Amino acid sequence: MRTLPFAVVAPSLVAALLLGCGASAPTPAAPEPSTSMRAAAAQPMQPEYDAPEGEGHASPAHEKAEDAAPGASPAAPEAAAPAPPAAPPPAAVASAPSSRAALTSKPEARRAQAGGAPAPKKAPPQPVAAAPRPAPAPVAVAAPEPQGSETYRDYGVNPVEDPAKDRLSTFAIDVDTASYAIARRKILEGALPPYQAVRAEEFLNYFDYGYASPATGPFAVHLAAAPSPFTVGHHLVRVAVQGKRVPVKDRTPVHLVYLVDTSGSMQSPDKIELAKKSLRMLTESLKPGDTVALCTYAGSVREVLAPTGLESKGKILAAIADLTAGGSTAMASGIDLAYNLAERTLVKGHVNRVVVLSDGDANVGPTSHDEILKTIKRARDKGITLSTIGFGQGNYKDLMMEQLANQGDGNYAYIDSEAQARRVFSEQVGGMLQVIARDVKIQVEFDPDLVKTYRLIGYENRNVADRDFRNDKVDAGEIGAGHSVTALYDVELKPSALRGGATPVVVRLRHKAPLGSNAAEETVVRMAPGAIAPTFDAAPADLRFASAVAGFSEILRHSPHARSWRLSDVEKIARGAASSKGDQQEFIGVVRRAGALAGGRTDAVVAKAAD
Repeated sequence: MRTLPFAVVAPSLVAALLLGCGASAPTPAAPEPSTSMRAAAAQPMQPEYDAPEGEGHASPAHEKAEDAAPGASPAAPEAAAPAPPAAPPPAAVASAPSSRAALTSKPEARRAQAGGAPAPKKAPPQPVAAAPRPAPAPVAVAAPEPQGSETYRDYGVNPVEDPAKDRLSTFAIDVDTASYAIARRKILEGALPPYQAVRAEEFLNYFDYGYASPATGPFAVHLAAAPSPFTVGHHLVRVAVQGKRVPVKDRTPVHLVYLVDTSGSMQSPDKIELAKKSLRMLTESLKPGDTVALCTYAGSVREVLAPTGLESKGKILAAIADLTAGGSTAMASGIDLAYNLAERTLVKGHVNRVVVLSDGDANVGPTSHDEILKTIKRARDKGITLSTIGFGQGNYKDLMMEQLANQGDGNYAYIDSEAQARRVFSEQVGGMLQVIARDVKIQVEFDPDLVKTYRLIGYENRNVADRDFRNDKVDAGEIGAGHSVTALYDVELKPSALRGGATPVVVRLRHKAPLGSNAAEETVVRMAPGAIAPTFDAAPADLRFASAVAGFSEILRHSPHARSWRLSDVEKIARGAASSKGDQQEFIGVVRRAGALAGGRTDAVVAKAAD
């Protein structure tokens, strides 16, 4: 926190002390601004994309989880940036206007004056010979505005690999999308997101690229490559997995338990009210044979609705409508109650899932964070999965919500609007309600004779040891009906890879059936020689748009590999590749807005909109 130089505040402090002792306070002379103050006033904005120390590498997810204390997070960029100075006593403002103007905005000055003591009345006329009594210096200042706290974890950035030393890249499927929704909200509301909040894979997987469905089996693999639009001499290789789409009439029955955070932190309309709208949409997406139970947690836990079939939909919707927020938070007890309800409708062959709706600001009470994760794992092993849906900002705990869903083999989404709720709980709800493959792992092999270097963009917290690819006891991600997964590699190809007949990449997928045996199946797909486009513009539109999304995430998360990348280039690529789909068109505006914020030019959004 930046504070005023002692030379500025000392006269006011002396005046206050003298008044306290019954003496008259001398009127302080206006001090000259110091060299450091003049430098601070002229200081430009901190460079937009300076990478924090320690980036450029990623530790395995399990090491990160063990090293970080529960609920802890790295400092967000906002915390590292110079904070607004504390408001000095109004006397100091009056005596040194030039110094105050250099350090405090007009709204802050108005708040400081409003919070200070009222200006003293003029002293009555005194005899000419009598010295005038100076006005007492006000000492009261406005209390600092409460600051929210948000928790994110920096998983680092994957390093560049030499295939001659390590030709295999192995990671677990991830279909979470919360990171992009969080970043979009912050950008549209006027602030760049903390770099720790940006997970490249969740940006990529937010969008529907229209990949073709599989002719047979649970999913299809689509491989493509093109010269990189960001780094000369590099190529971007896309590995895409498209899950089969299942009609509603063929969907397996589902048994859901809604676990709703009704603590005081959920009271705002963008939390509890939006959560209720989301649950109504989800309930309307269900069909006969499905069941719903509802419980809440705040200062205590409460079973609001026992497991109820969809034939009593009105009863379910009424229970949702009656939800209100207030009290403290005890997530651990709420999860225990939710699993107790889930076990009452646990049916082999059906989908059994707990859906947690919260801002993640949980006091877990007597149960530790690690114990909650162990409870979720035990339930997962019984066949009860868990998804998390996040709401709100200011005190949002992204780390908590992400870890709960990861451990529960579920999805993690963030809801910032009714339109986003409709997307998650209506348009794309099949992915949550119908699992088509479990423990899905991907292993990409790069031929060292054809590939010089490679780097996976994102999935840092989904890394799997190469030796564990065929270890079916190692947990991985799940794919729901209609889900698509996109991964991009930044690759340096050798000249021989660009000649006809070369196959630089081989992809292997390993998965288990959604139900029944724990034996895994393996699929092998080789990149076709014609899959490498001669130019970026000649690449498929879905690859070009995904490249823009990856570039956006790399810039926002301060990747050291993206120091020379520009948001204006990202916007240009997105414009040339975006389909007519609303989410892709919206992305162009989000990138434009981020570019304006990065340059400190909010008016640039309107100026560029007509381009």
